[in-house]
Amino acid sequence: MNPFDGSGSPRCEDAERRDGSRCPWARFSCWLECVCVVTFDLELGQAIELVYPQDVKLTEKEVMCFLLHFPGCLGDTQFSFRLRQSVGRRAARTREDVYNRDAPVTLQTEASHFFGFVYFRQVKDVSVKRGYFQKSLVLVSRLPYTHLFHSLLQLVAPEFFEKLEPCLETVCHEIDQWPSPVPGMTLNLPVMGVVLQVRIPSKSDKPGGSPVRAVELLPAPTLLPTIHELDLFKCFQPVLVHLQMLWELMLLGEPLVVMAPSPTVSSETVLALISAISPLKFCCDFRPYFTIHDSEFREYTTRTQAPPNVVLGVTNPFFIKTFQSWPHVLRIGEIKMAGDLPKQVKVKKPSKLKTLDTKPEKHADMNTPERLTLGIQRKRPSEVQSAIIRRHLLELTQSFIIPLERYMASLMPLQRSVTAWKTPPQVRPFSQDEFMSTLEHTGPQLTSMLKGDWMGLYRKFFRSPNFDGWFRQRHKEMTQKLESIHLEVICDSVRPAGLDQREVRGGDRGFDPEAQRETG
Repeated sequence: MNPFDGSGSPRCEDAERRDGSRCPWARFSCWLECVCVVTFDLELGQAIELVYPQDVKLTEKEVMCFLLHFPGCLGDTQFSFRLRQSVGRRAARTREDVYNRDAPVTLQTEASHFFGFVYFRQVKDVSVKRGYFQKSLVLVSRLPYTHLFHSLLQLVAPEFFEKLEPCLETVCHEIDQWPSPVPGMTLNLPVMGVVLQVRIPSKSDKPGGSPVRAVELLPAPTLLPTIHELDLFKCFQPVLVHLQMLWELMLLGEPLVVMAPSPTVSSETVLALISAISPLKFCCDFRPYFTIHDSEFREYTTRTQAPPNVVLGVTNPFFIKTFQSWPHVLRIGEIKMAGDLPKQVKVKKPSKLKTLDTKPEKHADMNTPERLTLGIQRKRPSEVQSAIIRRHLLELTQSFIIPLERYMASLMPLQRSVTAWKTPPQVRPFSQDEFMSTLEHTGPQLTSMLKGDWMGLYRKFFRSPNFDGWFRQRHKEMTQKLESIHLEVICDSVRPAGLDQREVRGGDRGFDPEAQRETG
């Protein structure tokens, strides 16, 4: 198979053809773009050994990216990366649009990027000329299901490294029998004699709600309580005292470099950081594991312009000097370079950025870092510690975003202004000054124990890609709601007299911020 193809092509727009038969690999492609095996060849260096399904066309740029995300760690290593897809590649838009309609914005498929989930093994092997067995199994997907795909790799990769190609082919055919990921559904996913039971989150889920409950089956399935969440306590334990500041950096989409000792720590830390503002979608670029071979290396390391809005995870000591001019650098672990002795954890940040401060005297309870420190002393389970962190970050984000949601809802025209024979009215323009004037009586100080320059934080947020992404999504939803109301008014106007008029949900206005808890 020639893996180089400039256009790329989806295998099938829909799971079934018009005649009712199923397209080859249709269900597989609902979950994964492809599975790649990268190996080390004495003559060629890194090389792609296998690609499944075999009809997948990868561009030369994509192939090079898979090859060069090849770490030098001994033993088994798991990590993630994210790459920009090549120009001209098409996705199965119909299927993805249906999924995205009901999925939380933080879990929607990406039209312009792929995620790579990697299981890399490097062990001594006397049967190999170089003396080492080096191979990576890579799952490529548009879905950010980090926990699910790494759990899948933990099942498949060790078996694959022993049995090689026949094992991988069997697994791919098993995935092709999986049901499609439908938001709100609990699914059973059989693979290699194990049934993974997962629930696909829905945009109608309450933020911070209960995890999936097991559905009884025989034999008992392996329950994954989440498909995407990380162990936040493990990721943030080295930087707990900086947690609030890191939340603020992510909210504002500030440039940040995470320097870590391994691809695992690098990718998990970056993914944990961008999830810190959930359920608000992180709309800037992010690279969980970034190398000097990435196609955007020059773009992101140029010193002729301000750093872009991107979060980069790196492990190469070369980056210590390359990114020394960046405004925010987070070092975790020991990345050593001649003449450089970094501290175990170091955060570089201008003090003027921080706008919020905790006021312990305003608390009846201890603050979150203290609770987590006490949990360490008492050997509290990591799952409980992670739940405390997730709850704290959720409360921060909701306190910040609810005033924006409330003001945005006020821009919706009254339902009685929608008439049958006129075009529907438009959403009123967003006025930053008008919004600021509402904060005294409806601001985040009413729900958050944090005190500080909230207005200054909002002004910075208005200049960030995260605000632009949130506003565009909200404006689109409100416009669609107006069009729906307009259509119902037209239908009611031509309905014969005596039939009941169907009420439009949402009361006098067509948009209810309390009914829409999902923010993006």
